[in-house]
Parts: sequence; structure tokens; C-alpha cells
Amino acid sequence: MAIYAIGDVQGCFDELQALLNLINFNPTNDQLWFTGDLVNRGEKSLETLRFVKQLGTSAVTVLGNHDIHLLVSANFPERIKKKDTLQNIITAPDCDELLDWLRKQPLFHYEHDIGMMHAGIPPQWSLIKTQKLATIAQKALRADNYRDTLAQLYSDQPNIWSKDLNGMEQLRFIVSAFTRMRYCTKKGQLDFQYSGELGSQPAHLMPWFDAPNRKIAPTTLIFGHWAALGYYTKNNCYCIDTGCIWGRELSALQIDIPQMKKFSVSRNTVRQDF
Repeated sequence: MAIYAIGDVQGCFDELQALLNLINFNPTNDQLWFTGDLVNRGEKSLETLRFVKQLGTSAVTVLGNHDIHLLVSANFPERIKKKDTLQNIITAPDCDELLDWLRKQPLFHYEHDIGMMHAGIPPQWSLIKTQKLATIAQKALRADNYRDTLAQLYSDQPNIWSKDLNGMEQLRFIVSAFTRMRYCTKKGQLDFQYSGELGSQPAHLMPWFDAPNRKIAPTTLIFGHWAALGYYTKNNCYCIDTGCIWGRELSALQIDIPQMKKFSVSRNTVRQDF
């Protein structure tokens, strides 16, 4: 069985299909790991969501910030933004079924000694702590009163981990870390304002995977969310968001082989082909 991790699709369904053709994906024998942000900004979010859902156990996806935004927007329409391309999902006849499936997806997936999340992991979290906190937030999103959780998720506070966090503050930080973080301070305080290229950030900020004394450092991690970073590997971490929605590439990383192998399709090429 081949396992391929795929970066942020964001509704680029045609590019996803071209990429699967390139890697000769066989849903009977192979498995896809999606780094989240299946939807939004691209033209075919509905098709993407339906496709990944119907793959069943041949696909694993973690929740990204745009996936969370879809769940919030469908329940609270006033949160929809001008740039969103979510309306086709919200008005689809199978919307409830799709969103019920989506909110039950994990925030962190760990298998074959590899962890995957959409954005990042705070330096204070070990692998065991990461799994435990992901489970806490996942239970809240899967609960019958999940709308109460969604209604209170949008906040930049708290922005640093503390074992004393509880209730909604704890949930907010957990979801923000898994789905939104890029830069942080050396103490792990998250920054939600800066998302640019490495080297141009304020001096007190560093990419989360460069934070000192990361407790999860021995674990190989795969993530997306950071199109400005592109394909990048450092400190046992692999970013595979190669900016398809911004006109660049959609990439897959084969992770079941000793030397991981990257495959990509160009958005401009696929635009011409379809």
C-alpha cells in the first residue's frame, strides 16, 4: 500500500484529479492523507468535499482553518466572507450530510510514526499531550451541542498554552494551534498577524518548528497551511502546501518509503488541460 500526503486543496478539484492520475492512485490499495483546507477560495469545493468523503477509509483528512470556517459559516451565515466560495456547499442537497462528516474529522492524525495536522504544534506539547488535546477538541466538535462550540471559536485569545486553561479558552487555543499557527515566540506565544516568508518576520518571531525545546521534536510531522513557505523541510517537519490556489502547485508526498518522494502538478498546466 502506498500512502500519499496531499497539501491544501482548497477547492482545486481538477488539480487534485490530475495529481491522483500522476501518482496512479488506486483507492483499493493506496491511502491519501489530506493536510486540511479541502475547501474555500477554489471553484470546486463541493466536488472536493464529496470526493474525499466517498473515498471512505482510503482517505484521512485533518481539519484546517477553512474547514472550520465552513462549519461556522453554515451555522452562522453572518460569518461568511466576501472571498469565500462556500455557497455551493451550503445550498447543496447533501450539505447536512457533508458537514456532519466534516466536523467528525480529526485535528491530528498519527500513524506509522508520522503525525499530521493542518498548521502546527506548540513547543510545550509532547506527542502524548498533542493526541490528548486533539481528542478533547474533537469530542467538542462531534458532540450534539457542537454549535455552541462553533459560536465561540473565533478569537485570537488565548494565544499561549497553559495547563490552567479549561473550558472554551482551552478549546479555542487547541483549535487555533492545530489550524492557524505559523509563527510564535520562543516561549510558544502564537502570532496570528504575520504569515509571510521566512526571514521577513519580526525579530521576536520564529516558525513554530524552530521554537526551542519542542517536546514533540522527535516525531516526524507533516503540515500545510503555509503557502508562503511552500514545500519545505526542517527539524523533522514537512510543509506540503505549495500554493495551488495561488496559481502554483498541488503536491503529494509519498510517505510510506524511506526517502519520501514529492509529486506535483502545476495549476496553470491543469487549467489549460481541463
